[in-house]
Amino acid sequence: MKILMVITSHDQLGNTGRKTGFWLEELAAPYFVFKDAGVEITLASPKGGRPPLDPKSNEPEFRTDLTRRFEQDAAAEAQLDKTVRLESVKQEDFDSVFYPGGHGPMWDIVDDKNSIKLIESFLAAGKPISVVCHSTGALRHVKAPDGKPLVQGKEVTGFTNGEEEAVGLTKVVPFLVEDEMLRLGAVFSKKANWAVHVVSDGLLTTGQNPASSGPAAKLLLEKLSKMRK
Repeated sequence: MKILMVITSHDQLGNTGRKTGFWLEELAAPYFVFKDAGVEITLASPKGGRPPLDPKSNEPEFRTDLTRRFEQDAAAEAQLDKTVRLESVKQEDFDSVFYPGGHGPMWDIVDDKNSIKLIESFLAAGKPISVVCHSTGALRHVKAPDGKPLVQGKEVTGFTNGEEEAVGLTKVVPFLVEDEMLRLGAVFSKKANWAVHVVSDGLLTTGQNPASSGPAAKLLLEKLSKMRK
């Protein structure tokens, strides 16, 4: 089984002068769910090469056993060093795609034409996809085969307004994930701030926040194994 993971290349937190990027737990937790299940993982990003890590995600309070494991895993670090360019990947080569979050995707992945086309091609091929946290925003411009917004009428979750407010970035991000999903006609499902919450609707699996990234990856694997039977 082969799974593509798409990571942000964006490192500026709006106009704050602070750095952002991908959230380490949201890469590490799903990565090892997949790796431990024997999945072949490819890491991609819009610019290729080493994607920027959100420095906050590596502060002591946000480190986990899995983030430490990732940093000590030479093969994982080597892959992260050489992510392939997003424009070079094809849906045909993979069984599924997973989008880790962090604030970075809000500025690049969301509007990336290669990403939008890629997600649409996975769904058109009947392949499941998963996005977590801010990467739910990557669905913003994705269309269903009938031309309507993909998320219209679908149950999804992602980083909530309450969580964005809790980290003090409501006025910094280009849009609020929760508000945007509601505007597009999605049924937005959420739990308390930082609670683990994963939603499945058809081919789409979404996770609310960093703690939901591992569980979202497990649910995606379950879907894939059922489809193979």
